[in-house]
Amino acid sequence: MNGENRMSASTWGLLLLLGLIWGGSFFFARIAVHHVPPFTLVLLRLSLAAAALHVYLAGRLDIYQSLRRHWRQFLLLGLINNAIPHTLLFCGQTQMGAGLASILNATTPMWTVLIGNQLTTDERLTSAKLAGCLTGLLGTAVLLGPSVTSSGSVPFWALSLPILAAISYGFAAIYAKRFKGIAPPVVAAGQLTGSSLIMLPVALSIDQPWTLAAPPLMAIAAILGLALLSTAFAYILFFRIIELAGATNTSLVTLLVPPSALLLGFLFLGERMGSAEIAGMLLIATGLLILDGRLYAWVKSSLRPDVA
Repeated sequence: MNGENRMSASTWGLLLLLGLIWGGSFFFARIAVHHVPPFTLVLLRLSLAAAALHVYLAGRLDIYQSLRRHWRQFLLLGLINNAIPHTLLFCGQTQMGAGLASILNATTPMWTVLIGNQLTTDERLTSAKLAGCLTGLLGTAVLLGPSVTSSGSVPFWALSLPILAAISYGFAAIYAKRFKGIAPPVVAAGQLTGSSLIMLPVALSIDQPWTLAAPPLMAIAAILGLALLSTAFAYILFFRIIELAGATNTSLVTLLVPPSALLLGFLFLGERMGSAEIAGMLLIATGLLILDGRLYAWVKSSLRPDVA
């Protein structure tokens, strides 16, 4: 077994920490979005995180040369990987809890597989990927069902926003493949810089933040947590886990984000999940496990008769 398929106890600890931190992003956003409009909140998250990563890099890894050489690509990546999905998520979270938003956003790997099958030649849709996508999409349908039948408390338009964000993340994952050869922290800082520049005129023209009342201390703390912990530090941690365990193992963090968001929402925001949300989460988690490939391979091998 190669190094990419092995994970030590310390690496598992880092993965669990990352899942908790990214689950915390939905928790922080749920608090902040009640006091800060979504466009301004996105700008604050991205610009503070970009500044933190620039301080962390301190000019290392040829970051400034990369910014000059690839500024157009960083702008596009920042648009589809930060500006658009973060705005959609924050708008959706004005109507729903952190747990539900994180579950719907957990469909990202499924959309990535479907988009990659259409736009690339090296992302073939295998039987395992197809089974995982169908299972996860079934879970999404279960979550959307109550709203479609007009019996849900969350409007359908709000439920659709985290899904659209997940689709945007899917396009970004495919586009990001062209940044191979550039140090991952530089890519992270580049995209956050680009998305901050995109969101600046949007927030200024739509929200006119200078007219807003100062947010309470709790909202300020949530914004700082969202930017510095759940964005800047999370990127550094994410790339460290990729270095230690490989991309496939790191992608398992997607399974850990909704439970952590649900737990934080339950403990601190009084959020509760109904039967539809629980069933949808379990189906999406099953789909992600199938997409990971190891569960599917284990089932196939267990069903195969032993050869004498």
